[in-house]
Amino acid sequence: MQLRAILLVLAPASVSCATAAPSVPPASPPATSTPSPAALPVLTSADARAGIDAFNRAMIDVTTRMDNAGVLALWEDDGVSLLPSTKPIEGKKAIGAFLADVTAQFPGAHMRSFEMTCSGIEVTVTGDSATEYCDEHQVVDLGSGKAPFDGRGKILFVLHRGTDGTWRVRREMWNQGESGKQGGK
Repeated sequence: MQLRAILLVLAPASVSCATAAPSVPPASPPATSTPSPAALPVLTSADARAGIDAFNRAMIDVTTRMDNAGVLALWEDDGVSLLPSTKPIEGKKAIGAFLADVTAQFPGAHMRSFEMTCSGIEVTVTGDSATEYCDEHQVVDLGSGKAPFDGRGKILFVLHRGTDGTWRVRREMWNQGESGKQGGK
């Protein structure tokens, strides 16, 4: 279980859907102040979905490349990651330290493939918070002649739309998925 949590961080919410992920520029620096609901324009469901889809594409891109700085750019400063068998990882600085530690433990690791499908998107009435749940499957080559890691998981994201209109992770919770299955089917 601990290896699974560590490898998830190598690919936090990594995504490489059935088709190749489009190149997405790195996310702009986070705007983590929470404006009053009136400060953000009201979103339609289609607008919210488009923004969250852009977040997912960016997460796919940076995770597939195992780009820790890019992953961190998709987090709120006060974000919290909840992984199995670990204490909550609170704040972007702690999440960055955790990513750096994991990367150091697997210096030859390379993401061979990553698939993630997300559904169940809900946007709050104010339009600045959303949730989605995702199923993921990752294959990571660990290097140094080690057998590749092949695992599945389920992720719950709580997203926040910053003052710049960009969606970022406020909370993430991951748990083990069923081997060979997506979405519990």
